[in-house]
Amino acid sequence: MLRFLDETTAFPPVHHALQDPNGLLAVGGDLSAERLLSAYQSGIFPWYGQDDPILWWSPDPRAVFTPDSLHYSRSMRRFSRITSFRVTLNQDFVAVIRGCRQAHQASGVWIHDEFIDAYTLLHQQGQAHSVEVWDHDELVGGLYGLGVNSVFTAESMFHQRPNASKLALLTFAHAFFNTGGRCIDAQIENPHIMSLGAINVPRSEFIEQLKASVPNALRDFYQRRQLKIGF
Repeated sequence: MLRFLDETTAFPPVHHALQDPNGLLAVGGDLSAERLLSAYQSGIFPWYGQDDPILWWSPDPRAVFTPDSLHYSRSMRRFSRITSFRVTLNQDFVAVIRGCRQAHQASGVWIHDEFIDAYTLLHQQGQAHSVEVWDHDELVGGLYGLGVNSVFTAESMFHQRPNASKLALLTFAHAFFNTGGRCIDAQIENPHIMSLGAINVPRSEFIEQLKASVPNALRDFYQRRQLKIGF
């Protein structure tokens, strides 16, 4: 049974989420920084249309990338060696989230102004992060998401040049996992992320990952400005 939230109501346990549609847990509430952080720490995320009430989800199974599952194709390895692109971290969060919104216009506006404002505030608080791909000074791709302990929850990515979003993900993932990150949350499977190595794991297993302690090497990871291309 769905829980209807006001601004003070806590989330129900995630095992109360519906099976159809998979993972729908609650309706309502707000996108305050406090609620969003509570959601992600519990394995919950918002996803809804611009004219709809806020819908909160915790699907089972969960699509994730792990250090062992990520797929570096031969063509992407070659591309990483010859590209003139560069990859940065947290250098233009607003441009990345707006780029993601524009890229997903055809499938419905779910990264709307309220979303952008909420996640930009989380970025200013050091909780939300962006990965940028540049061709000289032009932003040509990227992704954004939240860091929760040893997990990075990837919200969306975009590209304006071939391979730019793949390069953002693979370059970030390589550095993140090498610094002690445990998994990258992709939320719900689709053919594209599965081709890059995402796998489905039980929701309970994913939530255990969220609770894991943060390795010392990972604590300063998001302070980097440049990410080395190569994997």
